[in-house]
Amino acid sequence: MEEPESVETERPGELGARERAVLAMERRGFAGPGVKERAIRERLGLAPVRYYQLLNALLDDPRALAHDPVTVNRLRRVREARRAER
Repeated sequence: MEEPESVETERPGELGARERAVLAMERRGFAGPGVKERAIRERLGLAPVRYYQLLNALLDDPRALAHDPVTVNRLRRVREARRAER
């Protein structure tokens, strides 16, 4: 008898797998130009533009802050600094 495949279920109020993967990608360091964009395409299957849209939305999501406060707060500071430069 075969065992059912393990399926990760999302709980209400928690981030989905894709959102957690986006935050995990932001925790990594990347050496050189284009490396991060290539990793986004290969590992997440997303175009970089779509990735950054999702990331920007996550920075305003309280669930993301609860999941990874260090990364989210760091990225919020970077975003605000860029806005202030404009």
